[in-house]
Formats: sequence, structure tokens, C-alpha cells
Amino acid sequence: MIAAFGMYDRAETAAAHDRLWTLAHAQFQTLGIDAPKDLTRGDLAYRAGWVSPDLLVSQTCGLPLRSYLRGQVTLVGTPDYGLPGCEAGYYRSVLLVRRADPRSGLREFSGARFAVNDGHSQSGWAAACQTFDAADIWPGSCVMSGAHRKSALLVAQGAADLCAVDAVTWRAMTRWDDYAADLRVVAETDPTPGLPLITALSRDPAPIFSAMQAAIRELSEADAQILGLRSLVQVPLNSYLDQPIPPTLDQIFAKSAQSFAT
Repeated sequence: MIAAFGMYDRAETAAAHDRLWTLAHAQFQTLGIDAPKDLTRGDLAYRAGWVSPDLLVSQTCGLPLRSYLRGQVTLVGTPDYGLPGCEAGYYRSVLLVRRADPRSGLREFSGARFAVNDGHSQSGWAAACQTFDAADIWPGSCVMSGAHRKSALLVAQGAADLCAVDAVTWRAMTRWDDYAADLRVVAETDPTPGLPLITALSRDPAPIFSAMQAAIRELSEADAQILGLRSLVQVPLNSYLDQPIPPTLDQIFAKSAQSFAT
């Protein structure tokens, strides 16, 4: 069986995630639901595990939920990370640039090198696309990083000019990553539904929601602060599905190339 919190799992949060799962495991036992003793890490904490029939609970991203996972998984609930300016269960991205970059507003980054964690990322790609569209700018080139923290590091090192990182990750980076001091926020995206918990399509989500909600409530104050986790809420599935599907990376950069050639 698979149980994973891979999206915000890092060295500094791993032990708190383990303790959260210990609390959740006890709740599942009380409900008579089989659950793995330990959290799943590695590839099965992500796409390979999300589509597995052995999935009990995992955290995914809003864009996969409404695209390639649509009709293949069941929404359980949405963790609330208590982000300023966001209603419970919602989050936003920050657009990061080097602190020393002389450009000030987002529009000045038209044609810039944009670092992308994944073309299937809500916070790293879809939300950024909406923000670029609203500002009527387009990046000039793309650097694929594979992870939010790697995108930010590329910007800090000067290998990219701009990236979009979700606000939960950015909050953790400002706490634990030294290179965050070399970055600054140039813009923020509009809030969208946060990273949801999902289960296999065949499972009833109600007892899983109850178990996870109770476990989060039982977290120590110290662990809740480490994880930035407030509660588990029910964001309607349609709130995810109603978000637009962004253009692909190829479509964006074809548009960018055409724009800057004229």
C-alpha cells in the first residue's frame, strides 16, 4: 500500500511528516482500515504511485488532478497551509528573480529565461502562464529544472532570470535554503486550490478524510509549524476542474519566438 506526502517532503520536514503519518496510521487502525506502517518515498510518492490501485493516500498537484489523473483517482481533501491572502485550502505562487537584478516590475522580464520545474505543475507553470498572459509578456526561453527548489537555485546562480514557486515551498526555502537570500519576489499569482490529497479510484474518500483530518489536528505545535500545516478542508472537485489547462511549453515558446521575431 502507498501513503506519501512527497510534494513538500524535504530533509527538514521528513521527521515531522513521519510523525504525522504515525498519528494517521493510528486513526486508520481505529477505523479498521489497512494502512502501511511507514510513509512511501521515492518514485511511488509521485506519478507512479498516484495511478496505482494500491494508493491509500498521497498528495498531488492541481494540474495533474484535472488533466491526466482526471477520472483515475478520487479527491480526498486539501491541506490548508495558512497562507496570507488565500482562503483555506488555497495557495498561490511567487515569481522569483535575483535580488541583484536591476529590473523591477514583471513586464521588464518579457523575453527572460524562465526556469520551470515541470510542464504539469500548477504552481510552477499553469499559474505562471495566467500571470504572464495577464501582463501580456512571454518568456523568451525555458530551462527545465525538475523541482521548485532547483528552479530557484538556477535563478540565484544566474542560469535563469525568473521562476514561479508555490508559496508553501518559498516559505520553507526562506527558512532553510541559504540561496533564498539572493532572491526576491517580483510578482504573485492569483490564488488557486492547493495541493490535494488523493486516493485510488476504488476507495471511499470519507474515512480517509476523517483519519487525516484528525491526525493533522493531533500534530504537536512544533510539527505543525515545521510543516506549516493548519487543517484539512474540502475544496470541491469542480474548483480544481474549473481552472484552465495551460498551453504546453512548446506552444508558449513558439508564441514567444513569433512575438519577438516581429
